[in-house]
Amino acid sequence: MINVEHLTRKYGDFTAVSDVSFEIRPGEIVGLLGHNGAGKTTVMKMMTGYLEPTSGSVTIDGLSVANDRRAVQQKIGYLPENCPVYPEMTILEYLDYCAALHGIPERERPALIREAVERTTLAAKAVEQISTLSRGYRQRVGVAQAILHKPAILILDEPTNGLDPTQILHMRELITELAKTATVIISTHILQEVQAVCGRVIIIKNGKVALDSQLDKLRQSSRLLVSTDAAAQALPLFKSLPQIAKAAQAGGEGQFELELKPGASNREAAAAVAKAVHTQNWPLYALHFETRTLETVFAEISG
Repeated sequence: MINVEHLTRKYGDFTAVSDVSFEIRPGEIVGLLGHNGAGKTTVMKMMTGYLEPTSGSVTIDGLSVANDRRAVQQKIGYLPENCPVYPEMTILEYLDYCAALHGIPERERPALIREAVERTTLAAKAVEQISTLSRGYRQRVGVAQAILHKPAILILDEPTNGLDPTQILHMRELITELAKTATVIISTHILQEVQAVCGRVIIIKNGKVALDSQLDKLRQSSRLLVSTDAAAQALPLFKSLPQIAKAAQAGGEGQFELELKPGASNREAAAAVAKAVHTQNWPLYALHFETRTLETVFAEISG
């Protein structure tokens, strides 16, 4: 569906994006993360054809963004970080204008506008001027224009920006629903939002891809934490186990960190450690793998 190859963008001597490559399959919900200035917004602008790359290419559904920009843009719904809206228009007027820009026939617009308004819960404000809306409502207007033409690809930059907790929950549900018929790319600073709706994460650091992984794989840790009454004499025993690459004391006495060898089974390693402790008649107080969250991984990469 989306193929980004060796994408680079320079501004004079400054390189904002450097040799970024990834592929996104149909139906995926992908979180694009990075600190401010990391280059993620620049990547999204190049994917939509809003910004030309210095080098590299973007292909969407077999079409080149460089050579078939208009056709590609028909397939994309895009919510920029600061969504441009016309404050003097009402929501309905603005969405009708957006529909006209997409080339939607006039007879088809009312049904599409009604559906977009309902899905973003804007019905109560539909005839009000955008200038009177709160930041959260304006953000939802931006989402409504992005989904108006039922695009195959949705690129959302900070979609929950300015929303209250109830609106955020609704936005999560909407994104999950939209992913049934569209590929979704989300950029956000709120890591909990990525964990809640995304199946995959791409982290950009200093203009380069620092991580590209499925979220469930990120949560899998190869570090086993053990708590027992045994002191230093437990280290040689743990190191002798075939599944363990490294063993070290952690924290207080009787606390150990065991690093598994590449390819070792978590279940088999845990069972082997438990059996070894039991054989020595040591009490086993705790045995669990280290919990890894997206926040933990992001901190490791950022650090």
